[in-house]
Amino acid sequence: MRHQIHDLLAPLPGTARQIHSFHFGPTSAKGKIYIQSSLHADEMPGMLVAWHLKQRLAELEATGRLRSEIVLVPVANPVGLEQVLMDVPLGRYELESGQNFNRWFVDLSEAVGNEIEGQLGDEPQRNLELIRESLRNALARQTASTQLQSQRLTLQRLACDADVVLDLHCDFEAVAHLYTTPEAWPQVEPLARYIGAEASLLATDSGGQSFDECFTLLWWQLKERFGEQFNIPLGSFSVTVELRGQGDVNHPLASLDCQALIDYLIHFGAIAGEAAPLPELPYPATPLAGVEPVSTPVGGLLVFTALPGEYLEAGQLIAEIIDPINDRVTPVHCTAAGLMYARSLRRMATAGMVIAHVAGTEAYRSGYLLSP
Repeated sequence: MRHQIHDLLAPLPGTARQIHSFHFGPTSAKGKIYIQSSLHADEMPGMLVAWHLKQRLAELEATGRLRSEIVLVPVANPVGLEQVLMDVPLGRYELESGQNFNRWFVDLSEAVGNEIEGQLGDEPQRNLELIRESLRNALARQTASTQLQSQRLTLQRLACDADVVLDLHCDFEAVAHLYTTPEAWPQVEPLARYIGAEASLLATDSGGQSFDECFTLLWWQLKERFGEQFNIPLGSFSVTVELRGQGDVNHPLASLDCQALIDYLIHFGAIAGEAAPLPELPYPATPLAGVEPVSTPVGGLLVFTALPGEYLEAGQLIAEIIDPINDRVTPVHCTAAGLMYARSLRRMATAGMVIAHVAGTEAYRSGYLLSP
């Protein structure tokens, strides 16, 4: 194992922070896997999974079973990790800018496309290597003027030339689910099976330039630009893996999830060994544009009547909003049928608040598809 320390831009004297990356496997390996956790710093299940994974990867490296380089970043957001206000962790948004830590990673698809335009050829592997080299160089030329930009650039530089990028998150109260692209789904489906994803949500561009899409979108956009002339492969695919809810931080679950990731990497060929049989897929992949963000028209005490992982019929009751002053009870229903994969942790709703997400099968939304 090789431990690397990456200094972030310090906003003030004496406030320096760092990203720590752990590199396993042969440095000369052609394949590379990148795994990070807790980019939203109030989401801890992935960090415990990464800790378990770190021990397992060290054992696998010692026995010579790693075929690819595997890069692990257990603490992807030291900036947000320190944001605790009156005993409440605030790790989703940077307090100074108000920006979501998992949005607005730098988009270099146009710059890379312009640089390689006259160099592409008929050999897909050469095109792949050319694009990766151009992307590495373009990221190296980027400069950061804030700590947040510095953190984003550090993570992008670590992951930009990986074949597979796994970003470990969680929701508020949720079942295991994941986000990826339709193009990558054939390669991601085994992971969905191993991890027991009860919802797999697909979108090529969900908006917001999140960490996972800053890689997949670049390859997709280059293929759109040059695909009729040159063979542009899918040089990287990314997955946001949502490891249930914020409270699901325990060793039994983390051990299961760690083993699921190991099983997937064996199946993918990054780790030598016999792949475990693929479990059944709990719920078919559906379009992210088919997700209904269920909101409440009024504020009040939030009382759920449906659980994460429950399949709902169209119009089914999800929750009641109770006004303890005038005794009004407002029912909240989903519109279309689907699987409720996540719901709010809060139990006092404000008017217009999204309280749950239901994965339907028919796409009906467009534009920006993510939560803020």
